[in-house]
Amino acid sequence: MNGSFDLGYARVDLGREARQGLPEIVYGPGKRVPEIIGIVSALLDQNTGPVLVTRVEADAAAAVLASLPEGRYEPGARLLVWREARPAGHTVAVVTAGTADGPVAAEAAAVASALGLRATLVRDVGVAGLHRVLAVVDDLRAADSVIVIAGMEGALASVVGGLVETPVIAVPTSTGYGAALEGVTALLAMLTSCAAGITVVNIDSGFGATLAAYRLTRRPG
Repeated sequence: MNGSFDLGYARVDLGREARQGLPEIVYGPGKRVPEIIGIVSALLDQNTGPVLVTRVEADAAAAVLASLPEGRYEPGARLLVWREARPAGHTVAVVTAGTADGPVAAEAAAVASALGLRATLVRDVGVAGLHRVLAVVDDLRAADSVIVIAGMEGALASVVGGLVETPVIAVPTSTGYGAALEGVTALLAMLTSCAAGITVVNIDSGFGATLAAYRLTRRPG
């Protein structure tokens, strides 16, 4: 089906799987539990691939799963998943500058696993201790793509971008003190990186970074 399905409170895009290879992924905040249940039910009924709801708090997730118990909840990532894809060959290294960037990394890794990408977490290798990232260079180079998650001044993306040949997807986070401007400083630093070819997604968007990595796996068919 290439059209939308009107639930009254949402027009569910049932044709997205045919167009892009994945069903519509649902953004959880702002939606009531019955609305999430209705949207997910339509996607499960009319599509065949993984169905995901992002940024769902634990109490809402429990209520949704009470009606749709074949799914599961990843609490660290705040992610609901049904029909997780089988693991494929594409590997993604999810790299954090600091422990505070962990929730964004958890979202990126959980979405990757749900979509069939093989995700490896490389934690706490920020540039304040440059030896830490140099110690894991071989792991980064072995991945098919690298997601770099950093707040503060966002410098880790430039460092990794200068060390690997594979695609680098940078995620600025809202980690940092006042002049970090809740991620804007890291965002601007990543956008102006001297390491050419880095892809930059929105602040705190582990989901967006993984979808960029997923698109890299697609081939015209």
